[in-house]
Amino acid sequence: MTGISNSVPPDLDEFAALADAAINALPTPARDAARSVALRIEEFAPNDLLREMGIENPFDLTGLYEGIPLTEKSVMDQPHGPDVIWLFRRPILEEWIDRENVTLSALISHVLVHELAHHFGWDDQDIAKIDRW
Repeated sequence: MTGISNSVPPDLDEFAALADAAINALPTPARDAARSVALRIEEFAPNDLLREMGIENPFDLTGLYEGIPLTEKSVMDQPHGPDVIWLFRRPILEEWIDRENVTLSALISHVLVHELAHHFGWDDQDIAKIDRW
């Protein structure tokens, strides 16, 4: 991707561009549906969220789906805002460095697909059709 160096980690905007490219690479039905979910890129998960989840180390959370899975939504549900997928830049970068054998784009895609799985209600077989890991 233009503007992203191998020696300097991508900033939040470049990271968001990689996440957008991962969405664009999804098969058509999933890609179209994924665009209905808000995407937030942050350095780390907010401290209150980490406390609520019982996570002490902010590097332990790379992504999060916040919303009601499509398999559980009802027309009776009161709107509470858009479903959101959060990707946490620093933990993903740390995992990327630790792995040494995967591209950053592939790792971002992997995390994104797993968060989309929560939204869509996908099982492991559904995930494997899109994410070959």
